[in-house]
Amino acid sequence: MIDERVDRMMNENLLDEAKSLFQFCDLNALQTVGYSELFDFLDGKSSLEEAINLIRQHTRNYAKRQWTWFRKDKEITWFRPKDYTEIISYITSRAI
Repeated sequence: MIDERVDRMMNENLLDEAKSLFQFCDLNALQTVGYSELFDFLDGKSSLEEAINLIRQHTRNYAKRQWTWFRKDKEITWFRPKDYTEIISYITSRAI
């Protein structure tokens, strides 16, 4: 799923977006997954294929850290998106 998302982002011109921001690549706000790897490509430090593979890997790493953090929060109740009845029941039971 992450690989598909990265492919979609690349097909939707993420590289062109990174090119347009390359002059600002040192800004902290742009030191994010996706831009960092493409900035390295644009700077000649890696191939485009390497950059894309790193985006995929770094995105997986980030998602794993997020998942770990969310699982520790006992205040969160998890649902499957298709479990409408359970979701509505949960919300209704907590309505003021």
